[in-house]
Amino acid sequence: MAGTMRGTRPGMGDCGMTALLDGLAVNPAAPTGLLLWLLEPEYESAWSALASRRPSFPEEVTAAIVTHPHPRVRGALARNPFVDPEVRGLLVDDPDWLVRARLAGRPHRTRPVRPLPDWVIDRMLTTYDRDCLEELFFSRQIPFRVRRSYGGHPMASVRRMATNVWAHLSEEERAALLNDPHPQVRASAQHMLDTDDAEATERWLGPLPAPRNHGTSLILVNYRLSRTVVDWLLCDSDPERLCDSDPERPWVLAHNYSTPPEVVARLAGHPDPKVRLELARRTDLAPALVTTLARDPDPRVRTAISLRPELSEDERAAIDYTVDTDEDFGPAEHHTRAAPDPDTSAAYARSRHPLLRRRAAQDPALPDALVARLAHDDDLGVRVLLAHNHPTPPPELLLRSYLEHRGPARDLLTEHPRFPVTGLGTRFMDAAAPDERRLAVLDPHLAPGTADRLTLDPDAAVRAGAARHPRLPGGRLLALLDDEELGEHAAANPALPVTVMRGLLTSNLS
Repeated sequence: MAGTMRGTRPGMGDCGMTALLDGLAVNPAAPTGLLLWLLEPEYESAWSALASRRPSFPEEVTAAIVTHPHPRVRGALARNPFVDPEVRGLLVDDPDWLVRARLAGRPHRTRPVRPLPDWVIDRMLTTYDRDCLEELFFSRQIPFRVRRSYGGHPMASVRRMATNVWAHLSEEERAALLNDPHPQVRASAQHMLDTDDAEATERWLGPLPAPRNHGTSLILVNYRLSRTVVDWLLCDSDPERLCDSDPERPWVLAHNYSTPPEVVARLAGHPDPKVRLELARRTDLAPALVTTLARDPDPRVRTAISLRPELSEDERAAIDYTVDTDEDFGPAEHHTRAAPDPDTSAAYARSRHPLLRRRAAQDPALPDALVARLAHDDDLGVRVLLAHNHPTPPPELLLRSYLEHRGPARDLLTEHPRFPVTGLGTRFMDAAAPDERRLAVLDPHLAPGTADRLTLDPDAAVRAGAARHPRLPGGRLLALLDDEELGEHAAANPALPVTVMRGLLTSNLS
């Protein structure tokens, strides 16, 4: 059969051959030797697909990519969002700066990022330059528990970064940083301590009015404010006072943890609902203000009040809150934050308030009994968030969530190993909605005739899935290799004979 593939394929131009090679590069059944062949210079067009789109590689191919002479191949692997981060981490000492920067950066903008291995992160922290480290810090590839452990690192530059999670450190950990043998670590720790010093805040701001810039905003929003600074910020809240107008000042006061209680009380009647909403989120809100804002004309404010931990279930139910069902419910990057308190999650899971149950549904450590309870919740958001965020959601919940919610992360549900694929072909092959017919081609037992028919479906994604299906009849599969649209998908079909795969490679050389 390989002989029929040699020479120029009829009607197949350079773009078509490139697509076929891209399909071969991601074909899960492609043998090791063929993948290594694709790494040769004559197949340069397939390098990106091979290194950046495959979810796994034979060990020999991984080694060949990591040591490939062209940095474009190594850089493609560095940005691969599908492969195990351990494999990406093999590039941590790559000689090319751009490859290292790509490893440090977020692999994919829309897919949830997975954390890099601890050993890779440590190597980066101790050897990478500032630019690469900035990429790493913004990439969300560092687990919170690793950031939490910086204070015990042997390198002073890493211990200094522990001050960035100052609020999460114990008193003993803070004291160790304040008495660190390295002066820069001590200075950074002292700076964090001074953020709770109103006099230090005044010194940092300088003469009022303070200039409008990022540094000033950081101080005003997060640091302890003196009465002098508070009075300056109050200008916009008191129409009888004349000063430079800045509509953000009331919001700053509503947010800052150190705003005096009497000022917080004055802001409860502010005309801007964003200010009142920020008040509703304060942890120190007086009971009288909770009662006042529970009757606020803005539904967002009332809803925020209804979520306050001090309220009873009956008090929550008495508030006219709103529940949005149009949110983009999706997976959270759990490694980037502290683990939820188990008792709090359990209480939320049993709450009558759907928004609290949604919070519980996002806890990946939620016990099985509560998972079973929330899997049948009457709130769409609870069910979909549970499906996306728990490691072992019920299979029927995954399918139901896909059918009921059309958020941007919807297709990720079908990639879950527990997604129930058997029987989807019979159930959805004739569905009116194309996104439901797409489920049919996930069925590993799809009838060959149905797979053949679905290669002609009006929906492009259904056609592509059918062309990749291993039960597609062999004759139709070979014919699709010459199809301008579906050739790449046919080349990615694991049922494609290896002799045909090799024939496609030799066609590229003719």
